[in-house]
Amino acid sequence: MILLTDSGSTKCDWIALSDDGEQLFKARTRGMNPAILSVEDLQQRLEESEELVNHRDEVTEVFFYGAGCGTEKPRTALRSLLCSYFTNAEVMVKEDTAAAVYAAVGDEPGVVCILGTGSNCCYSDGEKLHQRVVSLGYTLMDEASGNWYGKELIRDYYFKNMPDNLRVQFAENYDMSDDHIKYNLYKQPNPNAYLASHAEFIFQHLDESYIKKLLRRGLRKFSRNMILQFHEEIKSCQVHFVGSIAHFAKGRIQQVAEEFDYEVGNIVRRPIDGLVEYHRSKLNS
Repeated sequence: MILLTDSGSTKCDWIALSDDGEQLFKARTRGMNPAILSVEDLQQRLEESEELVNHRDEVTEVFFYGAGCGTEKPRTALRSLLCSYFTNAEVMVKEDTAAAVYAAVGDEPGVVCILGTGSNCCYSDGEKLHQRVVSLGYTLMDEASGNWYGKELIRDYYFKNMPDNLRVQFAENYDMSDDHIKYNLYKQPNPNAYLASHAEFIFQHLDESYIKKLLRRGLRKFSRNMILQFHEEIKSCQVHFVGSIAHFAKGRIQQVAEEFDYEVGNIVRRPIDGLVEYHRSKLNS
């Protein structure tokens, strides 16, 4: 049994395939980001899925792609946990940009961007991934991600930069008390996922002028700081996007792409589906 995993900070999708590529089951746990969670927390999240618990001894290969796996220490810690949990399996752990590339372009060249809970960007030449900027996470980077937009919404609410009609609706949808916000930011795990939970508000109000400007501001920052790192590559390659934020912001992405002179390629909402097809192609090759 082959286990494919695509994990962000908010959620983690698992799909099990037979040796001939037939889907056996699908599972979902909370996000398994080893850069922000302890090994104990990661194991607890593994055990949330009855399917994973019941079939752990049948797994022979694990391909884990996830946020927080771009640096050695958290990647090694997660791999050790997965090896001890799936005791009969060979385990490979790669960063989420690899999953995004396989889902968006397979083995073809292209610049691939992640816009989900967090954000990132890389270039694939068809064989190797190239990253010009190492992500420093949600406190310093992550422009145009769910957590970045969530943070901007909360800030605009408190600074009264949000239109009054939207401020009323925002407060109806979320607990905007200062104690609640600070508790979730400083006392709870996954503050990035907490911030990202507010981004859904954007996609309920896409026609509002304030929302259009906010979306463009984030996408411009992301384009300037991340995509233009590959200024030579985008002359000959399309720029592809993966993630829920990218899916819902298609129109704004196209506008900003024209402004920054790059061509938009595929926009993939859930990379796990593309990962399944990619790995199936390798089984049949």
